Amino acid sequence: MNVVYVHTHDTGKYIKPYGKQVPTPNLFSFAQEALLFSNAFNGSPTCSPSRASFMTGTYPHQNGMMGLAHRGFKLVDFNWHMASFLQSREYETVLCGVQHEHRFWKPLEQGHEAAKELGYTTHLTADMEGYQDSASLAGWDEENALKVVEYVRNRGKSGKPFFLSYGLFTTHREYPELTEEEAEGVYNPNYIEVAHGTFPDEKSRLDMAQFHKSAHIADACFGKVMEVLKEQDLFNETLIIFSTDHGVANPFMKGSLSDAGIGVPLIIRNPEAPASFGRVSDQLVSHLDVFPTICDCLRLEKPGHLEGHSFIEMFQDPYSKTREAVFAETNFHTSYEPARCIRTSRYKYIKYFDGEWTKYNLSNCDESELKERLIQHGWAEKSKEKEYLFDLYFDPAEGKNLVNDSDYDEPLIMMRRALHHWQKETGDPLLDGKLDYSPSWKVNKRSSLKPSSKNPEDYEQWPQD
Repeated sequence: MNVVYVHTHDTGKYIKPYGKQVPTPNLFSFAQEALLFSNAFNGSPTCSPSRASFMTGTYPHQNGMMGLAHRGFKLVDFNWHMASFLQSREYETVLCGVQHEHRFWKPLEQGHEAAKELGYTTHLTADMEGYQDSASLAGWDEENALKVVEYVRNRGKSGKPFFLSYGLFTTHREYPELTEEEAEGVYNPNYIEVAHGTFPDEKSRLDMAQFHKSAHIADACFGKVMEVLKEQDLFNETLIIFSTDHGVANPFMKGSLSDAGIGVPLIIRNPEAPASFGRVSDQLVSHLDVFPTICDCLRLEKPGHLEGHSFIEMFQDPYSKTREAVFAETNFHTSYEPARCIRTSRYKYIKYFDGEWTKYNLSNCDESELKERLIQHGWAEKSKEKEYLFDLYFDPAEGKNLVNDSDYDEPLIMMRRALHHWQKETGDPLLDGKLDYSPSWKVNKRSSLKPSSKNPEDYEQWPQD
């Protein structure tokens, strides 16, 4: 089979297949022809670490991507990357759009070099010149969708099987502005529910309305790719995967080990398992499990570095269980914030490891009016607990910390032990104390408020190259 992986930026589960009234009809139609995973989680709720975990089947502290690729973090072994692995198995490996596992996708020449080093044989990505700001990059996504369509049409069924990764910038901030007509029509903010954990008011509704527009554009791009696969009679010869990196770029979502940060959509169509079409699996799965599952679907021997567990049995039986818990971590987004979590079907346990800084790392939250409002009302003075325990049966919104509740002593001990065991088994360097910094990493101070500050005083390290 061919493999097509379509991924968005900062979308969380805010799409129609997950019950949200967000205009994503193509993804909804696709879900009805695929298997939807309702309890899928990433390896880290920040961009490059999440994507590196997906593409290598390993955790950030193992693969080296503990922070953002364009801030100097680097994979320890490019051969671990899915593109490199499939290229060595005689697949044509194709990248179009965003990859965030090595360097950056701009300027274009750097994007070409990075794609080649990751193992891609073909790089289709359009030049970003002419797209002046983040809000305009929805047009770049559309241009890249047309490049994917052209590639599939010209290729047809000839040659090697292919692995195609199509990465969209949407739904990353800044969102596209609404026209007057849109604001009174399909994206009318008056009738839009704000995201989980966001204070509802006029500004929040407008912000979410703009997210809706961004998601709608991403959905249209996804639809173009599905349409050309069907047109070329490749739809039933291709393993198709849709996901995103982490939660929406709101406070307490992206960058957070809450379910709003680590919970991701995962929808997979395995053409060899029609019994799975239109089904939902509620079992726990991790982004790290996708790589070994692809290997099983393609009947390829799994590489030895993988940490995930194949869930190929779920395509025959969605109730099949492959793991008891998932794990995720943070190290850096822009500033140092080492934390680990374990999530079972009932409990979530989070532990922060930086004893020198107990306040929130505000530069690890993307800029928005939602963030500014919280800062104006004292967010910078608030502190995090060292540990959190949540009973998700009674508190799915993760609002009540049970660490000091004696009724939960037994699950707390169990979760602490399980997390520590996972850290030992995976060689987590946090067990030896504070992480050592590479001089090539760009790192904000923990007290910094803005991730993209131009003031050197806001940085612990700012490599000038």
